[in-house]
Amino acid sequence: MDPFAYTRVSDTRAAIAAGRQGGRYIAGGTTLVDLMRETVERPGSLVDISALPLRDITVTPGGGLRIGALVRMADAAADPKVRSTYPVIAESLELSASAQLRNMATIGGNIMQRTRCTYFRDVTANCNKRSPGSGCAALDGINRSHAILGGSDACVATHPSDVAVAFAALEATVRLLGPDGERAVPFAGFLRQPGSTPDREQALRPGELITAVEIPAFPRPLRSGYLKVRDRQSYEFALTSAAIALQVQDGVIRVAKAAAGGVGTVPWKLPAVEQHLLGKRPSDSLWAEAAQRAADGARPLRHNGFKVELLKRTVERQLRVVGGTR
Repeated sequence: MDPFAYTRVSDTRAAIAAGRQGGRYIAGGTTLVDLMRETVERPGSLVDISALPLRDITVTPGGGLRIGALVRMADAAADPKVRSTYPVIAESLELSASAQLRNMATIGGNIMQRTRCTYFRDVTANCNKRSPGSGCAALDGINRSHAILGGSDACVATHPSDVAVAFAALEATVRLLGPDGERAVPFAGFLRQPGSTPDREQALRPGELITAVEIPAFPRPLRSGYLKVRDRQSYEFALTSAAIALQVQDGVIRVAKAAAGGVGTVPWKLPAVEQHLLGKRPSDSLWAEAAQRAADGARPLRHNGFKVELLKRTVERQLRVVGGTR
């Protein structure tokens, strides 16, 4: 680990001022500290924001939910408002990492975490995300865990977050505070696909700080849930995952929200699945038909072609769980 300066702040103004000078924000530190130990990340200055008042979970005036950026993952998963309103969020958090990490890691830090691609974390390997212009070792290397959606010639690393998949499905908004004031960014635009600049992972401006994630209100009753498929049942990242939310009224699907994880360079929204569901009556055949559209546009690599079929099956299974059958 390289030497670095450390500053602890107690208000957002001081945090933004320090961030504007190039300081890296840190709260739980469950990802950044590991990367610093491995010299993947070498920040010259850390700004400890763990004392900021960003730990509330509140219901918004319209009936949605606002989760402060410094809410611990474990606290968000256990919160009665989260569990009753959006079970998909609670389930995605409970299936993440380990109990110890969930007790430390924050919501803001979770969506900011960097990929678990082994080539990114190996400083001797070529990686455009870590060292722009050096190449992507995963393209011709061992790429079983890599993306089949949203990749480019520069990067095929998957985004590791589970709760980010739920946020993508629910079309959340990321609230930001920076030198130019407050702004809101749709979750779909907050995490960036790699394109030719895989080192630019989020739509953040210099000094900006995540203050909250907001989930919009949906017609009720809304059923939702998260399914994660992985090589082992604990402390493992997804091969595929599915976040599903459905509202059925008078026997017809009126709201359909779906996203997938483990398969995309960002949490992958599934608009073709959603559109196929809307206005139709729940049935086994409908779930199967909709799930066939989950891998539209997939570009599998040498070792991860199995993810195409696995993704379809994951989405179909979770549609059945959340939507039931007639």
